[in-house]
Amino acid sequence: MKVIILGSGTSQGVPVITCECKVCLSQNSKDKRLRTSAYFEYKGKSICIDAGPDFRQQMLANQIKKLDVILLTHLHKDHIAGLDDVRAFNFKQKKPMEIFADALTCQQVKNEFPYVFDGTDYPGIPQINLHLINEQPFIFDDIEIIPIPVLHYKLPVYGFRIANFAYITDASYIPDSSLNLLKNLDLLIINALRYEKHYSHFNVEEAMQIVEHLKPKKTYFTHISHNLGLHDEVEATLPPHISLAYDGLVIEID
Repeated sequence: MKVIILGSGTSQGVPVITCECKVCLSQNSKDKRLRTSAYFEYKGKSICIDAGPDFRQQMLANQIKKLDVILLTHLHKDHIAGLDDVRAFNFKQKKPMEIFADALTCQQVKNEFPYVFDGTDYPGIPQINLHLINEQPFIFDDIEIIPIPVLHYKLPVYGFRIANFAYITDASYIPDSSLNLLKNLDLLIINALRYEKHYSHFNVEEAMQIVEHLKPKKTYFTHISHNLGLHDEVEATLPPHISLAYDGLVIEID
């Protein structure tokens, strides 16, 4: 399996356009964080998790020329706002984009992009097949995808597990039933917003506690606020089995 971190950042905190902190002014490319998203290739399929406002830029930057399916974690704008740009893949692949999401997220997608679903016969609109999911595992072609229910404060969010890889973002709580679905991982990608506690996201200490409980072979922290600090400085403080994700990071796992 090949995993690419498309975006490791977040809109949370001071908007970058007005921020003069050392992270936002850094010349290190690893400190330039687009909205959180990931892409992976498995069993010949190309899968993206979330499609936020930076979706088009992320596809171009990583030269992703094929995309079979998008998994949406939740309804917030920084995770769905880029869905209009699936049109490029519609034109190239000559088929609708397959998108999987829970009921709340499906409804929000319909609210945000009503022209996609109102029956308008116009060739320029995105072509989307929206599939409703719940807590039950589902199959895309021959790939089993296991939804992992977590909470983003009080909002239900889904992480996803595929084989021995799992991806969790925008979580502040993982119930025991979901922790049981995250055992024996080769790779875990999980959100760690900052050092200070936050009401709707794990901070570094909380994310590390999850990692020490699950003991995956390798973990990357994502959904990183500039409040966390410079990539290289933070990375130097982490144990060998935990690293900071960064935009464009490529991870290969068996």
